[in-house]
Amino acid sequence: MNYAVLSLLSLSVIYPLYYVAVSSFSEPNMAGGSLLFLPKEFTLEGYQRIFSDASIWMGYRNTLLYTVLGTSLNIVLTLTAGYALSRRDMYGKNVFMFLIVFTMFFGGGLIPTYLLVKDLSMVNTIWAMIIPNAASAFNIIITRTFFQTTLPGELLESAQIDGCSDLRFFLRIALPLSLPIVAVVTLFYAVNHWNSYFNALIYLKDYELQPLQIILRNILISNEISEMFVEEVHDLAEQQRVLELMKFGVIVVASLPVLVLYPFLQKYFVKGVMIGSLKE
Repeated sequence: MNYAVLSLLSLSVIYPLYYVAVSSFSEPNMAGGSLLFLPKEFTLEGYQRIFSDASIWMGYRNTLLYTVLGTSLNIVLTLTAGYALSRRDMYGKNVFMFLIVFTMFFGGGLIPTYLLVKDLSMVNTIWAMIIPNAASAFNIIITRTFFQTTLPGELLESAQIDGCSDLRFFLRIALPLSLPIVAVVTLFYAVNHWNSYFNALIYLKDYELQPLQIILRNILISNEISEMFVEEVHDLAEQQRVLELMKFGVIVVASLPVLVLYPFLQKYFVKGVMIGSLKE
């Protein structure tokens, strides 16, 4: 029963991804709404048009920039905050923890947040995609818990006796022993940045700053299509065919980097999600 239930759950997750991938290699009139296991009327036209469009590469460039810069800042702030809050000798840590947890239940709302970002002159800049979400309260809490349960106090005392400073202990001892939580938090932040579109929708006006997800949204929801995609197509029905042909391919192109990244972090991810569990 366990194998049967888990197999059905796995199939319910895997097949939609497989369907999208197979449909991206099929003619749209053959793929729409039907159950697919192999491509029907195999074609690469969708991918040829996708990779020949400058807006896709522009979106990729912007998304990679936001993901790398944003995740780097997230990791620095989350790990340092989590480690500091895990120390027994930190003065006022309960007050800081209360303020951090408070933000998980109460927020200023969309309009005050936008006004704050505007007053900080970050509207229509790359910083609007990075600074407002610089640290997650949830990730800080699980990072603090990991440090508390993984790094014994005796290890710090031994290092201090040998003349090790707090910064050196954090960089040379704490971080190397905390690769599971670093990998988990990195994956959480990177996926969040890669899939982020709402902040771009609110704060970014220039087309040159739009991330890949906004371009994907325009194609899938708004049915907007770049002139380069259909510059040689004049028939309206053919333009609609090209749009349908590209929809599945754009989803694959947008999702592939995260799907490729996950297997390399999986072994650390399994360890990290077990934080707080009972162990002998």
